[in-house]
Formats: sequence, C-alpha cells, structure tokens
Amino acid sequence: MNSVDGALPRERAAQARTFFGEPRALAYLAFTEAWERFSYYGMAALLVLYMTQSLLLPGHVEHVAGFVGFRRTVESVFGPMSNLALASQIYGLYTGFVYFTPVFGGLIADRWIGQRAAVALGAVLMSAGHIAMAFDASFLVALLLLVVGCGLLKGNISTQVGTLYADDDSAGRTRGFSIYSMGINVGAVAGPVLCALLAQLYGWHAGFGLAGILMLAGLATYLAGYRTLSVAQRATPRPAVARELDRAEWRIVGALIVVILITVFQSIAYYQNADMGLIWIDRNVDLGLLGFHVPAGWFGGAVDSFVSIVSVPFLIILWRFQAARGAEPSEVAKIGTGAVIACVANLLLVAGCTLSRGRVPVLVPFTYDVLLGVAFLYYWPPLLALVSRAAPPQVRATLMGTVFMSLFLSNITLGWIGGLYERMTPAQFWTLHAAIAASGAALAFLLKRPLERVIPSA
Repeated sequence: MNSVDGALPRERAAQARTFFGEPRALAYLAFTEAWERFSYYGMAALLVLYMTQSLLLPGHVEHVAGFVGFRRTVESVFGPMSNLALASQIYGLYTGFVYFTPVFGGLIADRWIGQRAAVALGAVLMSAGHIAMAFDASFLVALLLLVVGCGLLKGNISTQVGTLYADDDSAGRTRGFSIYSMGINVGAVAGPVLCALLAQLYGWHAGFGLAGILMLAGLATYLAGYRTLSVAQRATPRPAVARELDRAEWRIVGALIVVILITVFQSIAYYQNADMGLIWIDRNVDLGLLGFHVPAGWFGGAVDSFVSIVSVPFLIILWRFQAARGAEPSEVAKIGTGAVIACVANLLLVAGCTLSRGRVPVLVPFTYDVLLGVAFLYYWPPLLALVSRAAPPQVRATLMGTVFMSLFLSNITLGWIGGLYERMTPAQFWTLHAAIAASGAALAFLLKRPLERVIPSA
C-alpha cells in the first residue's frame, strides 16, 4: 500500500470528533459521493436528449474531434446506425464502462497509488470531463475522462467507508453505509432535477456546467477531509494464505453467478428509462402540469431514485412483518419479485401508448418510474446481500466485483436494444422490455429451488 495511506498523528485528534456518532471521515466521504452522483446522474439524464437534439445534427457533429473514426468503429461492431440508434449505443457504452472500469481502479489503488490518491485523481478527471462537455469538439474526450475518473473514484471511495470500522463492528458498518447510501440517493435525485431544469431554461451546456461545478465541489470536499481518510484507521491483519475452494464452494460460486446473470434481464428493463425512455417521453408525453413544462430529464433517474429513498422504511416493515410469520421471501424470490414489478412498469407504458389518443398523460411515465424505484429495491440490495453473505471468503471480493460487471453487460445490451426503437412502434418497444423483465422473473422463480439447495441459507 502506498505510503500516503499511512495514519498521521494529527489525524487522531480529528477522528475523536464524530459525524452523528460516526467517524468524522464519513461526512467527507458521504458528501463527496453525493456531489459525484449529482454530477453523474445530472449529466446522464441529459446525454441522450443532447445527442439527438443537438450534438449529432449537422452543424455540430462535424466539430466533434475523432467522431468519424469513432462512428466507423462502433458501426463495424453493431452495424450501420441512425443518429438515434447511435445515441442509444453511445449511452450504453458510456454507462456500461462506468461500471467496468472500477475493477481496474481498485487494482491501481491496491498496487500502486493507494485509495485516497485514486479517489482524488478520479475526481480531478471527472471534473475535467464535465468541463470538456461544454464544447462539441471535446465530447468524446469528455466521455473518456468521465469513465476513467469514475473507475478510479467509485470503488475506492466505497471501500474507504468500510475501513472506518473495526472488522467486528458490523452494526457500525451498517450505519455508515446507510448514511453513505443516502448521499448517493440524494445526489441521484437532485442531479437530474436541477441539471435538466437548467438545460431547459438556459441550454444544454448550462446543465452540463452545473454538473461540472458540483463535481468540483465534490473534489473540494474530499480534499478538505483528505487527512482524515486513512485506510490505517483500523488494524487489518494480513490474511493467511487462502486455501483452494472445495467442490461445494465451487457450486456456490456457480449458483451465485447464475443469480447475477438473471438480474441482467431486470437491469436492462430498468435502466432503459434513462435511454430511450427519455426519447419516448420527450416525443410522446404531454409534459404540461399545472402550467409548468416538466423537463423530460427529470424522468431519467430523479423519480425512481426518490422512490428508492422513501420506500426503504416501508419495505423493511413489510419484510419484518413477513419474517415474523415465517413468510419473508428469500433473496432469489425478492429478485424475481423485482423483475415482475419491472415487467408491470413496462406494461404500463404499453397501455399508455395503446389507449391514449394523442400525447400520453404525464402520470403514466411518473407511475412507471415509481414502480421501477420499488423494483430496484427488490432486486439490487438483495443481490448484494446474497453475494456478500453466501460467497466463499476466498472469492467474495471478486464476486462483488462481478455483481457490478453485470451492469456493464446490461448497459451495453440496452444501448444496442435502444437502436431498435425506430424499427418498432413505442408499444412494441415497451412490450419487448416487459418480456425481457418477465424472462428474468421466470428464470428466478424456476431456478429458485435448485439454486437455494446449493446456496447456504441465512
């Protein structure tokens, strides 16, 4: 580990102060992540609309450095594309690689520069990426900077939350990650709301500019707490040489990989809301509400993220009620239930397309995102809990990384599927996504019993 991660004497006094009873360093991590997620989701909510309504049009696309070669490369893999299909694929590639690069960001931190330096460098690169989004010429450079920067920041900042607590302080670690997750969700809600509103009022680059300013705020927050963020805050003995997995453990690993792959179906149906979902809303939904024009970008993460925040207490109460009666669903069953809810959400869009005369009422995509927010809670946290609980210790970190690799597969695939939007009616397109979610649900419930015979119970 790089020497910059060693504890400094002056840190001990700072650590004596707390943040709501938790280590003071948690405040810097939570607020840094809030600003980073604000910038990420704010920019992502504008990306497809910006490309289809401005960047890829004549008079703009000619100025994007390297775009001719980039388009030729993408089309050599996925085939010839219209501007809309290309915008969808670019969105899928960008969001996919955002979840791919943290694997290498963790490797770089562990082997060379340390977690604190990796996060700081990642924040610098992401800030530069948002600034580069202000210019047509540097669009591809901006995406590259954002992907690499997120890879350095995302996994390493999450890891630092765990290092604030002793190995046997599971309750403290749970509280810490709960506070940290609140920062993620607050940023995910506020980013699309404010960036989309600014883009609607003052133009695309005003929205991107706000994302950049808030990323700089995240960098400043992290640097302000830099001395408190030491991985040496708790003593972690070097583990003994890990033994090889036995046959039963390999079967557990195989079963967990199957569960991870099942969730790819639901992720495709879920994350399409920020890709072609925004195109459909912009073109087909009456966004007028009490004299106010609702920005289409608000539906690219703000609504479902807000629902994911406020629904947690109610689901915890429900699951405790079911557990008291011996009826709480297993993690695999919850994942299947989440896929069912995602299927229903997409069928709601099918109904809106089929039954509406003229533009679809704004309540339809709003309810769609509400259902997706609940579906997310039914599949993503249970998946993380299942892997962290059941994975053999020797490969637990690897399997947790594999979980996030599933989002890489999902986003790459949904970007390609988005290219089919122009070849279908909207009702057919959303029926396809309902079928994808239903396939995930069917696999989860069909394989539930054989999977649970292999995976150890809680």
